[in-house]
Amino acid sequence: MSVEASVGPGPALAAPDTLDTRAVILSMTANDLAKTVAWYRDVLGFTVDYVREQDGKPASAGIRSGAARIFLNQDDGGRGWERVKGEGFAITFDTAQDVDALAAAIKSRGWTLTMEPSDMPWGVRMLRLVDPDGYRLAIWRPLSS
Repeated sequence: MSVEASVGPGPALAAPDTLDTRAVILSMTANDLAKTVAWYRDVLGFTVDYVREQDGKPASAGIRSGAARIFLNQDDGGRGWERVKGEGFAITFDTAQDVDALAAAIKSRGWTLTMEPSDMPWGVRMLRLVDPDGYRLAIWRPLSS
């Protein structure tokens, strides 16, 4: 299926077929990989698929929750240790679970939310938090389900 698209002045251009993805897989860096893997496992409940070591230290890991997969890599400091990670975007996890119960569980494990569960105008109940490396996360459930 081809669609017509125009970009600025000039003739319409043929656009490629629409992308049909099955999942989004993220790759993120961590200041302390072992700490970050433990946080995703122990605070959010992700499953750890693997941890690879280099020179006796964790170098990369794969974690998952449902269809969400994240590859974590130990930051080498090449761009500076104080750089802000994840600036300009947030990662949102869609769930069928009770967001209020998830919030209570996260807080009982010692983590602070940046936004308590709230009904949003776009039809979801959502909480927000920040991971140990500064990545902004949200977890939401559609209000209609």
